[in-house]
Amino acid sequence: MEEIHLIIAKNLKAFRENKKLSLEKVAELTGVSKTMIGQIERGESSPTITTIWKIANGLKISFTSLINDPQPDTKVVLRSEVQALTEDNGKYRVYPYFPFQDDRRFEMYSVEIDKGGFLSSDAHGEGTEEFVTVFDGELTVRVNNIEYTVKNGDSIRFRADRPHVYHNSGDILTRLSMTIYYPH
Repeated sequence: MEEIHLIIAKNLKAFRENKKLSLEKVAELTGVSKTMIGQIERGESSPTITTIWKIANGLKISFTSLINDPQPDTKVVLRSEVQALTEDNGKYRVYPYFPFQDDRRFEMYSVEIDKGGFLSSDAHGEGTEEFVTVFDGELTVRVNNIEYTVKNGDSIRFRADRPHVYHNSGDILTRLSMTIYYPH
């Protein structure tokens, strides 16, 4: 894992260069000296929490945008790196490929449900929606006591801010992709 002062160095420099700000302008906006800004950007200084807050506030960016390791433009997620979460004695398996992050309002999963597998889900937050595409097999989704059968190649979108149920109602393994969108 990369040291925090090097992460801050990369993030500050990238932000400054993207906004085409000089070291002098960043110093003026933040109240942190030009020399210190330069040292931070080169990874020569480990700024205090107070200094990081001064920089974040002066540049009108979040504290975490300075301290979190930036996400690459492209990321390949290998199945072997994703740990399955299981329900129904292992018959329902969820693979969280892209978990929720504050800067994104969604999360994405791959799901496998063995024949007869079942999951009952509580209501999610107000306005939450789920988007499901079935790639293999057959899925029955129950929302508001109405059942919908979604077959291979078909999709369903529904309000997930109410209890809902997933069931493999077919004769073979069901594989699907699920995206959950959170509006707030």
